[in-house]
Amino acid sequence: MTPSIMFVSLVFVGISMLVSFLLRSKIKRYSETPMRSGLSGREVAEKMLRECGIYDVQVVMAQGFLSDHYNPLTKTVSLSQEIYEGRNVAAAAVAAHECGHAVQHATAYPWLTMRSKLVPAVQVSSGLVQWVLLAGILLINTFPKLLLVGIVLFAVTTLFSLITLPVEFDASRRALVWLNQAGITTQEEHPKAKDALKWAAMTYVVAAVASIVTLVQYILIYQNRSRD
Repeated sequence: MTPSIMFVSLVFVGISMLVSFLLRSKIKRYSETPMRSGLSGREVAEKMLRECGIYDVQVVMAQGFLSDHYNPLTKTVSLSQEIYEGRNVAAAAVAAHECGHAVQHATAYPWLTMRSKLVPAVQVSSGLVQWVLLAGILLINTFPKLLLVGIVLFAVTTLFSLITLPVEFDASRRALVWLNQAGITTQEEHPKAKDALKWAAMTYVVAAVASIVTLVQYILIYQNRSRD
């Protein structure tokens, strides 16, 4: 890894840590804001699924803080204990967001479909990319094409990060619209739910930007070597 790439990586690690800290602080703050509706995260999720006409998705409890996710293969919305049992703004926002992914799946949302099709390729590339790029940098004078292979592998993970953005933003949009229309969040609670989901989305934005910048740097290294 070149000094410039190391520097950029450290910068984005710092930014990522800052965004993660802000997200955790937001979740903690809004976890202390009770919901007037009194519904738990599980109840919010089950209600949203029913009202969206989805009856084949289970809501289960998962281990780990902010481990919430939707699994399209098993059709399960997994909520961390804090979200599953919580009766607060953060729990409602996160639960509705994950159900937003279930709605995307049920309606064949194009960006989610595209991301799902990329998963096998990403699993392969993510396991190889760092080693191939490292070898490509070390052997750039004798085997420059190896770096090109690494760039292609890295481009796959970058594409996945980019496709993830509309998927996450759309899930939050669906969640917020439903929370408002269903009367789950009050006029005072709704902006807090929106703020929590905004910072959750920022983690994906930072990851995507970092991936793009790093990819461009590797491409420039390869181009400079090709000109020599």
